[in-house]
Amino acid sequence: QVQLVESGGGLVQAGGSLRLSCAASGSIRSITAMGWYRRAPGKQRELVARITSAGTTNYADSVKGRFAISRDNAKNTMYLQMNSLKPEDTAVYYCNAEFALGRYWGQGTQVTVSS
Repeated sequence: QVQLVESGGGLVQAGGSLRLSCAASGSIRSITAMGWYRRAPGKQRELVARITSAGTTNYADSVKGRFAISRDNAKNTMYLQMNSLKPEDTAVYYCNAEFALGRYWGQGTQVTVSS
């Protein structure tokens, strides 16, 4: 079992920044990759950024150059630094942990960007 707890969401004006955190606990040694996903109103959940256990990262085209994903293994925490936020970044952001046989999800944190 793995528990994922997100924090750091909130309301910000366009052009502003937020940093999301995802604290992992439980059987975390078997995690192969972690990522951030988001679901905007009326849309399907989409991958925002992902980082493997080797440190390889990939991003959605819509956030490249603005968002940065990172991990602090000592704190068992993953981060998403979001800069130059746009109203279209408004969504519920979910933390995800991948294992060989499945994945776990956090409860989500709301990010709202006002124009």
